[in-house]
Amino acid sequence: MTATQNSSTKEDILNHLLKRGQATAHELAEQFEISPQAVRRHLKDLEDEGLIQHQAVQLGMGRPQHTYELSPKGRERLPAHYDTFALSLLDTLAETVGKDQVRDILRMQWRRKAEEYCRRVGTGSLQERVAKLVELRQAEGYMAEWHPVETEESGASTTQFIITEYNCAISQIAETFPSVCGNELEMFALALQNCKVERTHWLVNGEHRCGYLVQETAL
Repeated sequence: MTATQNSSTKEDILNHLLKRGQATAHELAEQFEISPQAVRRHLKDLEDEGLIQHQAVQLGMGRPQHTYELSPKGRERLPAHYDTFALSLLDTLAETVGKDQVRDILRMQWRRKAEEYCRRVGTGSLQERVAKLVELRQAEGYMAEWHPVETEESGASTTQFIITEYNCAISQIAETFPSVCGNELEMFALALQNCKVERTHWLVNGEHRCGYLVQETAL
């Protein structure tokens, strides 16, 4: 295997761990159709670089299994478009005009973003709007995807949609100003129109992804 192939496989492993949260060496070997020995070499290199970390999990009476996940350094290495200047600017604003004013400014910014999304998403079916919104988020540096979910309510079947984002282009800002995550929920609902949006997972809470449940509301 060449150095280029090695690098590509390591990047694939990092991206897989970003999306799945954690995995064993055996699971990774099956995923990428390479030998467990080759996977373990990649995992050792990534761990030596500080990009992943492992924990031992006891399953039954055998030897404990190692499960691997991204380290904070590994998560930062993946594309995220973190804007340290923006965070510094917001900190300065908070010192100057107060945090309440900054929260109001951020909310106004998200509403403007929602209006932009709304124009670009259009007025197709909910599935078409969700797909277009995810496409726009991907272009902004989010590793985003969506899928439909069938639910039964009062004997009738309805289709809802899950939007999942495995990284956050504004994570540094969200850690300091968590109100922006609430603004995001409002932004998605405004962008998609006639929808209810609920959070199912949250990176800020230590989970490995942000998740949103989207369901159409009656007009």
